[in-house]
Amino acid sequence: MLVVNGLAKHFSREGVRRNLFRDLSFELPRRGRLAILGRNGQGKSTLIKILGGVLAPSAGQVRWDMSVSWPLGFGGAFQGGMTGLDNIKFLARIYDRPPGPLIDRVEAFAELGHALTMPVKYYSSGMRARLAFGLSLGIEFDCYLIDEVIAVGDTIFRERCEEELFGRRADRAFIVASHDLHFILKQCQTAIVVESGRAKLFDDINLAVDIYCAICDEEAGKNQTREALEALHAA
Repeated sequence: MLVVNGLAKHFSREGVRRNLFRDLSFELPRRGRLAILGRNGQGKSTLIKILGGVLAPSAGQVRWDMSVSWPLGFGGAFQGGMTGLDNIKFLARIYDRPPGPLIDRVEAFAELGHALTMPVKYYSSGMRARLAFGLSLGIEFDCYLIDEVIAVGDTIFRERCEEELFGRRADRAFIVASHDLHFILKQCQTAIVVESGRAKLFDDINLAVDIYCAICDEEAGKNQTREALEALHAA
């Protein structure tokens, strides 16, 4: 189980403090599927990275009683000067896995071919995501953190990602940050909506999506009004 108590994150820039979220508490059981919804810049990816141990919270606690993946698609843990193969071997040592089978699984799934012998610093963002995704599937976890990584690659590759994660690992827990509402409604049971410095858990996924859509519609209306006023003054 994942237990989160009083989680908060803020940044300060030029003496101005900005709260991304505060007082966030929730639990995620094994096999639970949680979505994180929010407009760009509201803190979805930051929350994913805090849960994965990549970033430290400003306050609160995150307690894992099950193994958790790094954020899928997040390539910050890769050593850019090392090849893809060397990064795989390095992670195999960290997680105490035999390197041979892990290399075979990543090669077969990521389909990077000769690129695995190149330094990761020359990879495109899509190639880094494929490598991270392949590694996350090569090393089994109880809970997977997913940050829009399903959008990586062509349609066939995305379908393979969905089948590997949500089909063959249906007994695992997932935390997914995504703008794809069809995907969220299909795969998730509950959701956290992050907006304007607050984060709230909803047990009803449909209600969470409705609220998120209302927030986006309101913001879109504001933008349209602003654009119309700018066009009027420019005429």
